[in-house]
Amino acid sequence: MKQAVLLAAAIALAGVSAQASASGAFIRGEVGRADADASGRGLALSESDTSALFSGGYWFTPNFGVEGHAASLYTEDLGHDTDFDLVSFGAGVVAKKNFGADGNGFFIGARAGIARMVAQLREDTFDVVDDEGSTKAYYGATLGYDFSRRWGLSVNYTRHQGEFSGVDVDVDNFTLGGEFRF
Repeated sequence: MKQAVLLAAAIALAGVSAQASASGAFIRGEVGRADADASGRGLALSESDTSALFSGGYWFTPNFGVEGHAASLYTEDLGHDTDFDLVSFGAGVVAKKNFGADGNGFFIGARAGIARMVAQLREDTFDVVDDEGSTKAYYGATLGYDFSRRWGLSVNYTRHQGEFSGVDVDVDNFTLGGEFRF
């Protein structure tokens, strides 16, 4: 009986090892344009700004992984050394399908998870005077090209949402990203 259990464990580990060779940790950077819409309580605003997102995670298989991100979605200079910022911190799942040999070539992908969007008022660049947070789902789609098993480029769309004191905020983020896998 012990030999059968050991044999089953060895076969299972061999399968995991084969999958693990095509997976691993990754980091991703994205820069693009965020279109922010705010509505509610008699307010209807639409603004655009440059956005930046940094994420990292782990691909469990070539097609499925988890990620965490931090993003600067919108910044408005209010004058007198004061800024208004929308930032996001989140965690979710990622999926992708490569169409080339050996995990290279063109791919499509998707992401979804939970993010905390924070609206904050800052003075003197780093001093946060006031902030309010909202936790909601985020989701997105990706189209890209993997040049090797280690790195690729993509164009991305991600939708972030928040609600602050009765005002709904939706941010459509369109970015160009690069991913490096370890």
